[in-house]
Amino acid sequence: MALVAGVDSSTQSTKVVVCDAETGQVVREGRAPHPDGSEVHPDKWWRAFEEATADGLLDGVMSIGVGGQQHGMVALDERDEVVRPALLWNDTRSAGAAEDLTRELGGPGEWAKAVGSVPVASFTVTKLRWLAEHEPDLAARVATVLLPHDWLTWKLTGELVTDRGDASGTGYYSATQGVYREDILTKAFGRVPRLPRVLAPDEPAGRTPGGMLVSAGTGDNMAAALGLRLDDGDVAVSIGTSGTVFGVAGEITPDDTGAVAGFADATGRFLPLVCTLNAARVLTATARMLGVELSELDDLALSVEDAGGLEFVPYLDGERTPNLPDATGSLLNMRRDNMTAANVARAAVEGMLGGLGVGLAALRTAGLAAQRVLLIGGGARSAAVRAVAPEVFGLPVDVPEPAEYVAVGAARQATWALTGQYPAW
Repeated sequence: MALVAGVDSSTQSTKVVVCDAETGQVVREGRAPHPDGSEVHPDKWWRAFEEATADGLLDGVMSIGVGGQQHGMVALDERDEVVRPALLWNDTRSAGAAEDLTRELGGPGEWAKAVGSVPVASFTVTKLRWLAEHEPDLAARVATVLLPHDWLTWKLTGELVTDRGDASGTGYYSATQGVYREDILTKAFGRVPRLPRVLAPDEPAGRTPGGMLVSAGTGDNMAAALGLRLDDGDVAVSIGTSGTVFGVAGEITPDDTGAVAGFADATGRFLPLVCTLNAARVLTATARMLGVELSELDDLALSVEDAGGLEFVPYLDGERTPNLPDATGSLLNMRRDNMTAANVARAAVEGMLGGLGVGLAALRTAGLAAQRVLLIGGGARSAAVRAVAPEVFGLPVDVPEPAEYVAVGAARQATWALTGQYPAW
Protein backbone atom coordinates (compact mmCIF):
# COMPACT_ATOMS: atom_id res chain seq x y z
CA MET A 1 0.00 0.00 0.00
CA ALA A 2 1.44 3.37 -1.04
CA LEU A 3 1.08 5.95 1.74
CA VAL A 4 0.76 9.74 1.60
CA ALA A 5 0.43 12.28 4.41
CA GLY A 6 -1.32 15.60 4.89
CA VAL A 7 -0.61 18.26 7.50
CA ASP A 8 -3.05 20.81 8.90
CA SER A 9 -0.99 23.47 10.68
CA SER A 10 -3.84 25.57 12.05
CA THR A 11 -4.07 28.35 14.60
CA GLN A 12 -4.57 25.94 17.48
CA SER A 13 -2.70 22.76 16.56
CA THR A 14 -0.87 20.58 14.07
CA LYS A 15 -2.82 17.58 12.80
CA VAL A 16 -1.31 14.96 10.51
CA VAL A 17 -3.11 12.17 8.67
CA VAL A 18 -1.52 9.29 6.79
CA CYS A 19 -3.70 7.97 3.96
CA ASP A 20 -3.79 5.12 1.49
CA ALA A 21 -2.80 6.85 -1.76
CA GLU A 22 -5.24 4.73 -3.79
CA THR A 23 -8.39 5.07 -1.68
CA GLY A 24 -7.77 8.07 0.58
CA GLN A 25 -8.59 6.01 3.66
CA VAL A 26 -6.92 7.41 6.78
CA VAL A 27 -4.70 4.77 8.36
CA ARG A 28 -2.83 6.80 11.01
CA GLU A 29 -3.19 10.19 12.71
CA GLY A 30 -1.17 12.42 15.01
CA ARG A 31 -1.59 15.86 16.58
CA ALA A 32 0.08 18.38 18.86
CA PRO A 33 -1.06 21.76 20.23
CA HIS A 34 0.09 25.27 19.31
CA PRO A 35 0.40 28.19 21.74
CA ASP A 36 -2.64 30.41 22.05
CA GLY A 37 -2.60 34.01 20.85
CA SER A 38 -2.35 36.07 17.68
CA GLU A 39 1.44 35.92 17.29
CA VAL A 40 3.76 32.96 17.66
CA HIS A 41 7.34 32.06 16.82
CA PRO A 42 7.30 29.68 13.82
CA ASP A 43 9.63 27.28 15.63
CA LYS A 44 6.59 26.33 17.72
CA TRP A 45 4.91 25.01 14.58
CA TRP A 46 7.94 22.91 13.70
CA ARG A 47 8.12 21.46 17.20
CA ALA A 48 4.40 20.64 17.00
CA PHE A 49 4.97 18.93 13.63
CA GLU A 50 7.79 16.86 15.11
CA GLU A 51 5.63 15.92 18.09
CA ALA A 52 2.64 15.05 15.89
CA THR A 53 4.78 12.80 13.65
CA ALA A 54 6.76 11.12 16.43
CA ASP A 55 6.86 7.35 16.96
CA GLY A 56 7.11 6.52 13.28
CA LEU A 57 3.89 8.15 12.07
CA LEU A 58 5.50 8.92 8.70
CA ASP A 59 7.14 5.52 8.25
CA GLY A 60 6.60 4.38 4.67
CA VAL A 61 5.08 7.71 3.54
CA MET A 62 6.10 8.55 -0.02
CA SER A 63 4.67 12.07 -0.31
CA ILE A 64 3.46 14.77 2.09
CA GLY A 65 1.60 18.08 1.71
CA VAL A 66 1.09 20.98 4.10
CA GLY A 67 -2.10 22.97 4.57
CA GLY A 68 -1.53 26.02 6.75
CA GLN A 69 -3.41 28.90 8.31
CA GLN A 70 -3.67 31.73 5.81
CA HIS A 71 -2.27 35.27 5.89
CA GLY A 72 0.30 34.91 8.71
CA MET A 73 3.47 36.97 8.24
CA VAL A 74 6.72 35.03 8.66
CA ALA A 75 9.69 37.40 8.26
CA LEU A 76 13.26 36.08 7.84
CA ASP A 77 16.56 37.95 7.78
CA GLU A 78 19.48 37.40 5.38
CA ARG A 79 20.60 34.35 7.39
CA ASP A 80 17.07 32.90 7.21
CA GLU A 81 16.54 33.54 10.92
CA VAL A 82 13.09 34.59 12.13
CA VAL A 83 13.04 38.37 12.66
CA ARG A 84 10.06 38.45 15.03
CA PRO A 85 7.17 36.18 16.06
CA ALA A 86 4.79 35.65 13.18
CA LEU A 87 1.69 37.84 13.15
CA LEU A 88 -1.29 35.54 12.55
CA TRP A 89 -4.50 36.06 10.61
CA ASN A 90 -6.42 36.85 13.82
CA ASP A 91 -4.09 39.69 14.84
CA THR A 92 -5.98 42.95 14.27
CA ARG A 93 -3.28 45.49 15.11
CA SER A 94 -2.88 46.34 11.41
CA ALA A 95 -6.48 47.53 10.98
CA GLY A 96 -5.32 51.12 10.54
CA ALA A 97 -2.77 50.03 7.96
CA ALA A 98 -5.56 48.26 6.03
CA GLU A 99 -7.59 51.47 5.92
CA ASP A 100 -4.56 53.49 4.79
CA LEU A 101 -3.61 51.04 2.05
CA THR A 102 -7.18 50.80 0.78
CA ARG A 103 -7.28 54.57 0.39
CA GLU A 104 -3.77 54.84 -1.12
CA LEU A 105 -4.53 52.42 -3.96
CA GLY A 106 -7.72 54.26 -4.87
CA GLY A 107 -10.39 52.50 -2.82
CA PRO A 108 -11.94 49.02 -2.47
CA GLY A 109 -12.80 48.70 -6.15
CA GLU A 110 -9.20 49.17 -7.25
CA TRP A 111 -8.02 46.55 -4.77
CA ALA A 112 -10.66 44.07 -5.92
CA LYS A 113 -9.51 44.52 -9.51
CA ALA A 114 -5.82 44.32 -8.62
CA VAL A 115 -5.70 41.25 -6.36
CA GLY A 116 -9.29 40.03 -6.03
CA SER A 117 -9.72 41.16 -2.43
CA VAL A 118 -9.92 44.31 -0.34
CA PRO A 119 -7.31 44.30 2.46
CA VAL A 120 -8.34 43.89 6.08
CA ALA A 121 -6.23 43.45 9.19
CA SER A 122 -5.92 39.70 8.53
CA PHE A 123 -3.97 40.08 5.28
CA THR A 124 -0.19 39.82 5.08
CA VAL A 125 0.16 43.07 3.17
CA THR A 126 -1.34 45.08 6.04
CA LYS A 127 0.94 43.37 8.55
CA LEU A 128 3.96 44.38 6.48
CA ARG A 129 2.80 48.01 6.51
CA TRP A 130 2.31 47.81 10.29
CA LEU A 131 5.81 46.35 10.71
CA ALA A 132 7.37 49.09 8.60
CA GLU A 133 5.60 51.81 10.58
CA HIS A 134 5.81 50.45 14.13
CA GLU A 135 8.96 48.31 14.18
CA PRO A 136 11.20 49.93 11.56
CA ASP A 137 14.42 48.44 12.96
CA LEU A 138 13.00 44.93 12.60
CA ALA A 139 11.51 45.78 9.20
CA ALA A 140 14.96 46.82 7.98
CA ARG A 141 16.26 43.32 8.76
CA VAL A 142 13.58 41.53 6.72
CA ALA A 143 15.00 39.79 3.66
CA THR A 144 12.27 37.18 3.00
CA VAL A 145 8.54 37.04 3.66
CA LEU A 146 6.71 33.71 3.82
CA LEU A 147 3.31 32.39 4.83
CA PRO A 148 3.00 29.72 7.55
CA HIS A 149 2.62 26.84 5.09
CA ASP A 150 5.52 28.20 3.00
CA TRP A 151 7.74 28.20 6.10
CA LEU A 152 6.91 24.59 6.96
CA THR A 153 7.49 23.50 3.36
CA TRP A 154 10.87 25.30 3.49
CA LYS A 155 11.73 23.50 6.73
CA LEU A 156 10.93 20.19 5.05
CA THR A 157 12.69 20.82 1.73
CA GLY A 158 14.90 23.91 1.93
CA GLU A 159 12.91 25.36 -0.99
CA LEU A 160 11.22 28.77 -0.85
CA VAL A 161 7.95 27.99 -2.63
CA THR A 162 4.22 28.51 -2.26
CA ASP A 163 1.05 27.92 -4.28
CA ARG A 164 -1.40 30.34 -5.90
CA GLY A 165 -4.15 29.52 -3.39
CA ASP A 166 -2.27 30.64 -0.29
CA ALA A 167 -0.47 33.42 -2.19
CA SER A 168 -3.84 34.90 -3.16
CA GLY A 169 -4.48 35.70 0.51
CA THR A 170 -1.44 37.94 0.91
CA GLY A 171 -2.93 41.04 -0.71
CA TYR A 172 0.04 41.34 -3.07
CA TYR A 173 -0.51 38.42 -5.46
CA SER A 174 -2.90 38.57 -8.42
CA ALA A 175 -4.36 35.11 -9.04
CA THR A 176 -5.93 36.22 -12.32
CA GLN A 177 -2.60 37.43 -13.70
CA GLY A 178 -0.47 34.86 -11.89
CA VAL A 179 2.05 37.43 -10.65
CA TYR A 180 3.14 39.18 -7.49
CA ARG A 181 2.13 42.83 -7.48
CA GLU A 182 5.48 44.33 -6.60
CA ASP A 183 4.05 47.83 -6.86
CA ILE A 184 1.66 47.03 -4.01
CA LEU A 185 4.45 45.51 -1.94
CA THR A 186 6.56 48.60 -2.45
CA LYS A 187 3.65 50.81 -1.43
CA ALA A 188 3.05 48.73 1.69
CA PHE A 189 6.60 47.92 2.81
CA GLY A 190 8.81 50.39 0.96
CA ARG A 191 10.61 47.67 -1.00
CA VAL A 192 10.17 44.13 -2.34
CA PRO A 193 11.63 41.38 -0.14
CA ARG A 194 12.41 37.92 -1.46
CA LEU A 195 9.18 35.96 -2.02
CA PRO A 196 8.53 32.25 -2.53
CA ARG A 197 8.20 30.91 -6.07
CA VAL A 198 4.58 30.06 -6.93
CA LEU A 199 4.13 26.42 -7.94
CA ALA A 200 1.42 24.83 -10.07
CA PRO A 201 -1.20 22.85 -8.13
CA ASP A 202 0.33 19.47 -8.94
CA GLU A 203 3.98 20.59 -8.90
CA PRO A 204 6.26 19.12 -6.20
CA ALA A 205 8.11 21.51 -3.92
CA GLY A 206 11.05 19.17 -3.41
CA ARG A 207 12.07 16.34 -1.12
CA THR A 208 12.92 15.96 2.52
CA PRO A 209 16.47 14.92 3.48
CA GLY A 210 15.09 11.40 3.81
CA GLY A 211 13.75 11.41 0.24
CA MET A 212 10.02 11.95 0.89
CA LEU A 213 8.33 14.00 -1.85
CA VAL A 214 6.74 17.26 -0.68
CA SER A 215 3.87 18.84 -2.62
CA ALA A 216 3.29 22.56 -3.14
CA GLY A 217 1.04 22.84 -0.10
CA THR A 218 -1.70 25.44 0.21
CA GLY A 219 -3.82 27.49 2.58
CA ASP A 220 -6.14 25.78 5.03
CA ASN A 221 -9.36 26.79 3.29
CA MET A 222 -8.03 25.65 -0.08
CA ALA A 223 -6.97 22.34 1.46
CA ALA A 224 -10.41 21.91 3.05
CA ALA A 225 -11.99 22.39 -0.38
CA LEU A 226 -9.70 19.62 -1.68
CA GLY A 227 -10.59 17.39 1.25
CA LEU A 228 -14.31 17.88 0.66
CA ARG A 229 -13.90 17.75 -3.12
CA LEU A 230 -16.19 20.75 -3.49
CA ASP A 231 -18.14 20.87 -6.73
CA ASP A 232 -20.34 23.47 -8.44
CA GLY A 233 -23.31 24.31 -6.21
CA ASP A 234 -21.55 23.25 -3.02
CA VAL A 235 -20.86 25.82 -0.32
CA ALA A 236 -18.71 24.84 2.64
CA VAL A 237 -19.39 26.48 5.99
CA SER A 238 -16.54 25.78 8.39
CA ILE A 239 -17.07 26.60 12.05
CA GLY A 240 -13.75 26.61 13.87
CA THR A 241 -11.69 29.33 15.53
CA SER A 242 -12.85 31.46 12.63
CA GLY A 243 -15.92 30.92 10.50
CA THR A 244 -15.55 30.58 6.75
CA VAL A 245 -18.07 30.30 3.92
CA PHE A 246 -16.63 29.36 0.52
CA GLY A 247 -17.23 27.61 -2.77
CA VAL A 248 -15.40 26.93 -6.03
CA ALA A 249 -15.74 28.98 -9.20
CA GLY A 250 -14.20 28.90 -12.66
CA GLU A 251 -13.79 32.68 -12.72
CA ILE A 252 -12.92 35.22 -10.07
CA THR A 253 -15.74 37.37 -8.71
CA PRO A 254 -14.27 40.68 -7.50
CA ASP A 255 -16.37 42.25 -4.75
CA ASP A 256 -15.96 46.00 -4.33
CA THR A 257 -17.45 45.87 -0.84
CA GLY A 258 -14.63 43.70 0.44
CA ALA A 259 -16.96 41.14 2.00
CA VAL A 260 -15.95 38.41 -0.45
CA ALA A 261 -12.27 37.57 -0.80
CA GLY A 262 -11.50 36.45 -4.35
CA PHE A 263 -8.98 33.76 -3.45
CA ALA A 264 -7.57 31.13 -5.79
CA ASP A 265 -8.11 27.48 -4.92
CA ALA A 266 -5.61 24.62 -5.06
CA THR A 267 -6.76 23.17 -8.41
CA GLY A 268 -6.37 26.11 -10.79
CA ARG A 269 -9.83 27.58 -10.17
CA PHE A 270 -10.95 30.18 -7.63
CA LEU A 271 -12.29 30.04 -4.10
CA PRO A 272 -14.48 33.06 -3.26
CA LEU A 273 -14.65 33.18 0.52
CA VAL A 274 -16.14 35.13 3.39
CA CYS A 275 -14.47 34.88 6.80
CA THR A 276 -15.74 35.83 10.25
CA LEU A 277 -13.52 36.04 13.31
CA ASN A 278 -16.26 34.85 15.64
CA ALA A 279 -17.36 31.26 15.25
CA ALA A 280 -17.02 28.28 17.59
CA ARG A 281 -15.54 30.40 20.37
CA VAL A 282 -18.86 32.27 20.60
CA LEU A 283 -20.36 29.00 21.82
CA THR A 284 -17.53 28.22 24.25
CA ALA A 285 -17.64 31.76 25.66
CA THR A 286 -21.41 31.55 26.14
CA ALA A 287 -21.13 28.16 27.81
CA ARG A 288 -18.49 29.55 30.15
CA MET A 289 -20.68 32.55 30.97
CA LEU A 290 -23.64 30.27 31.76
CA GLY A 291 -21.45 27.88 33.75
CA VAL A 292 -22.30 24.84 31.61
CA GLU A 293 -20.51 22.36 29.36
CA LEU A 294 -20.92 22.62 25.58
CA SER A 295 -23.24 19.61 25.56
CA GLU A 296 -25.46 21.36 28.11
CA LEU A 297 -25.42 24.52 25.99
CA ASP A 298 -26.79 22.39 23.15
CA ASP A 299 -29.55 21.04 25.37
CA LEU A 300 -30.47 24.54 26.50
CA ALA A 301 -30.56 25.94 22.96
CA LEU A 302 -32.71 23.06 21.72
CA SER A 303 -35.13 23.31 24.62
CA VAL A 304 -36.73 26.44 23.10
CA GLU A 305 -38.03 27.14 19.60
CA ASP A 306 -36.44 30.57 19.42
CA ALA A 307 -34.50 33.02 21.58
CA GLY A 308 -37.57 34.80 22.93
CA GLY A 309 -36.63 38.02 21.15
CA LEU A 310 -33.01 38.08 22.32
CA GLU A 311 -30.48 38.98 19.65
CA PHE A 312 -26.81 38.12 20.13
CA VAL A 313 -24.34 40.24 18.12
CA PRO A 314 -21.31 37.93 18.41
CA TYR A 315 -18.40 40.32 17.73
CA LEU A 316 -16.50 39.10 20.80
CA ASP A 317 -13.08 39.41 19.14
CA GLY A 318 -13.81 42.33 16.85
CA GLU A 319 -14.88 41.24 13.38
CA ARG A 320 -13.46 40.77 9.92
CA THR A 321 -16.73 40.54 7.97
CA PRO A 322 -18.08 43.13 8.35
CA ASN A 323 -14.72 44.86 8.77
CA LEU A 324 -15.08 46.03 12.39
CA PRO A 325 -11.80 45.09 14.11
CA ASP A 326 -12.58 47.11 17.25
CA ALA A 327 -16.21 46.02 17.62
CA THR A 328 -17.59 44.30 20.70
CA GLY A 329 -20.49 41.91 21.17
CA SER A 330 -23.96 42.78 22.37
CA LEU A 331 -27.02 40.99 23.75
CA LEU A 332 -30.06 42.99 22.67
CA ASN A 333 -33.78 43.17 23.49
CA MET A 334 -33.39 41.94 27.06
CA ARG A 335 -36.48 41.77 29.26
CA ARG A 336 -37.08 40.14 32.61
CA ASP A 337 -39.22 37.43 31.05
CA ASN A 338 -36.79 36.44 28.31
CA MET A 339 -33.54 36.52 30.28
CA THR A 340 -33.24 32.77 30.65
CA ALA A 341 -30.25 30.50 30.11
CA ALA A 342 -32.09 28.69 27.33
CA ASN A 343 -32.83 31.89 25.42
CA VAL A 344 -29.25 33.14 25.79
CA ALA A 345 -27.92 29.79 24.55
CA ARG A 346 -30.27 29.86 21.56
CA ALA A 347 -29.39 33.48 20.78
CA ALA A 348 -25.68 32.63 20.78
CA VAL A 349 -26.20 29.82 18.26
CA GLU A 350 -28.43 31.99 16.07
CA GLY A 351 -26.08 34.99 16.28
CA MET A 352 -23.00 32.99 15.34
CA LEU A 353 -24.78 31.33 12.42
CA GLY A 354 -26.32 34.65 11.41
CA GLY A 355 -22.88 36.11 10.73
CA LEU A 356 -22.11 33.15 8.46
CA GLY A 357 -25.53 33.50 6.81
CA VAL A 358 -24.66 37.07 5.84
CA GLY A 359 -21.48 35.67 4.32
CA LEU A 360 -23.46 33.14 2.29
CA ALA A 361 -25.71 35.92 1.01
CA ALA A 362 -22.64 37.93 -0.04
CA LEU A 363 -21.27 34.97 -2.01
CA ARG A 364 -24.56 34.53 -3.82
CA THR A 365 -24.70 38.24 -4.62
CA ALA A 366 -21.20 37.90 -6.09
CA GLY A 367 -22.51 35.21 -8.43
CA LEU A 368 -21.65 31.94 -6.68
CA ALA A 369 -24.24 29.21 -7.23
CA ALA A 370 -25.39 27.72 -3.93
CA GLN A 371 -27.53 24.59 -3.82
CA ARG A 372 -26.46 22.97 -0.58
CA VAL A 373 -24.30 23.70 2.45
CA LEU A 374 -21.62 21.32 3.73
CA LEU A 375 -21.20 22.04 7.45
CA ILE A 376 -17.75 21.20 8.82
CA GLY A 377 -15.41 22.13 11.64
CA GLY A 378 -15.61 21.68 15.38
CA GLY A 379 -18.80 23.72 15.61
CA ALA A 380 -20.58 21.25 13.31
CA ARG A 381 -20.53 18.75 16.17
CA SER A 382 -23.10 20.88 17.98
CA ALA A 383 -26.61 19.44 17.71
CA ALA A 384 -28.06 22.93 18.13
CA VAL A 385 -25.92 24.29 15.29
CA ARG A 386 -26.99 21.46 13.01
CA ALA A 387 -30.65 22.05 13.88
CA VAL A 388 -30.63 25.84 13.42
CA ALA A 389 -28.35 26.05 10.35
CA PRO A 390 -31.01 25.16 7.71
CA GLU A 391 -33.30 27.87 9.12
CA VAL A 392 -30.56 30.49 8.91
CA PHE A 393 -29.08 29.50 5.55
CA GLY A 394 -32.32 28.66 3.74
CA LEU A 395 -30.64 25.72 2.00
CA PRO A 396 -30.31 21.98 2.58
CA VAL A 397 -27.47 21.34 5.03
CA ASP A 398 -25.35 18.20 4.91
CA VAL A 399 -22.93 17.34 7.70
CA PRO A 400 -20.14 15.16 6.29
CA GLU A 401 -18.63 12.54 8.54
CA PRO A 402 -16.25 14.31 10.95
CA ALA A 403 -12.73 14.30 9.55
CA GLU A 404 -9.62 16.44 9.39
CA TYR A 405 -10.58 17.83 5.99
CA VAL A 406 -7.66 20.27 5.73
CA ALA A 407 -5.17 17.48 6.38
CA VAL A 408 -7.02 15.09 4.05
CA GLY A 409 -6.98 17.77 1.35
CA ALA A 410 -3.24 18.22 1.83
CA ALA A 411 -2.84 14.44 1.47
CA ARG A 412 -4.90 14.53 -1.74
CA GLN A 413 -2.52 17.17 -3.09
CA ALA A 414 0.46 15.05 -2.01
CA THR A 415 -0.99 12.14 -4.00
CA TRP A 416 -1.47 14.41 -7.03
CA ALA A 417 2.19 15.45 -6.88
CA LEU A 418 3.29 11.84 -6.46
CA THR A 419 1.25 10.23 -9.26
CA GLY A 420 0.61 13.15 -11.62
CA GLN A 421 -3.13 12.32 -11.49
CA TYR A 422 -5.78 14.12 -9.44
CA PRO A 423 -7.02 11.40 -7.06
CA ALA A 424 -10.71 10.47 -7.36
CA TRP A 425 -11.14 9.49 -3.73
